[in-house]
Amino acid sequence: MTHDPAPTPPAPVRVLLVDDHAVVRQGLRLFLGLDPHIDVIGEAANGEEALQAAASLRPDVVIMDLMMPVMDGITATRTLKRQHPDTEVIALTSTLEEHKVNGAIEAGAISYMLKDASSDTLADAIHAAARGEVRLHPEAAKRLVRDFRGGEMRESLTPKETIVLQLLAHGYSNRDIATDQGVSEATVKTHVSRLLSKLGLDSRTQAALYALKHGIATLDGVNV
Repeated sequence: MTHDPAPTPPAPVRVLLVDDHAVVRQGLRLFLGLDPHIDVIGEAANGEEALQAAASLRPDVVIMDLMMPVMDGITATRTLKRQHPDTEVIALTSTLEEHKVNGAIEAGAISYMLKDASSDTLADAIHAAARGEVRLHPEAAKRLVRDFRGGEMRESLTPKETIVLQLLAHGYSNRDIATDQGVSEATVKTHVSRLLSKLGLDSRTQAALYALKHGIATLDGVNV
């Protein structure tokens, strides 16, 4: 009798920590190290170091402080996403100042978390980011929806694209959407690309905010 080989476990999520305070990086490294599916592969103390580290280490997810010397986290996020679009950025900060919340998302961060978040919450956000899922602090989500100005519909969405947008706003990854709709991930990627183009948006997070702003999805259903 032959036995099917055991499934290969997924590779750990490769994480780069960026914060100008060494004690913060040390604390993050310690409690993220408790998750066997997260691998902290490097650290950086400012935005410039973050870009250098991202180029050499190619992390899956970057935990990015926003207030740093030399180069701030918003500028670093914008540059990093331009250079490495497949790397996801989680903005992690101690403040909910509105210009920083909006700036981080506009720069391309997939999630916005506060430093008082529990280790479990942050670990969940890291795994979600690696899957392309949006996670926002509840207060950040409310402010972002209220102040969101991006996107003007250039062309009407198809019914299927509208469903994909709703699921995206609910925090679904492309794989989750594909499973839910009974289509391939490639088809979902095509839908997401088209709806972003039609809405004049640059990221999944902006699309989620658009859906919330225009009543296509509700905050109650969003993973925040």
